[in-house]
Amino acid sequence: MIVDIFENWALYFSGDAWKAVLEFLANLDENSADGEYPLIGNDVFARVMSYQTKSSNEVAFEAHKEYIDIQTVLAGAEGMAWQPASSMTVSQPYDAAKDVEFYLMPPTFSLRVDLTKEKFVAFFPSDAHAGQLHVEGMPAWIKKVVVKVRTSYYLKTSISQ
Repeated sequence: MIVDIFENWALYFSGDAWKAVLEFLANLDENSADGEYPLIGNDVFARVMSYQTKSSNEVAFEAHKEYIDIQTVLAGAEGMAWQPASSMTVSQPYDAAKDVEFYLMPPTFSLRVDLTKEKFVAFFPSDAHAGQLHVEGMPAWIKKVVVKVRTSYYLKTSISQ
């Protein structure tokens, strides 16, 4: 898992493709339309979405095998919880078509981050994560973007740079 501010983006992602992703993110705002945006074929695409945050008993932990999630908030704030996937109890086995496996909510989790528009988080296949969490204990509408990066593409472009 990576949690950082956009100012440090180049510490983790470099090369022309990653500059294109950062430029795409920089051009989004709270008025951007919800939907899916292709960026680099099936290797990199983005989903913009809006929803109301929830309490921890209303969300589930998940992890992905095929894609890495790079997430940020365009408006509002969202709590994100993290736990190593290897320490979790599976509630719904991996669905390859949807690239997701769900886990039971643990009594406590290893880390929580309140995500705002100046920060980003990257979840790798070993990272179970639960989003949509209230910040300051109150429901709020947020707009966020999740950039889905095929793990093999990330490894290829990170090693070759």
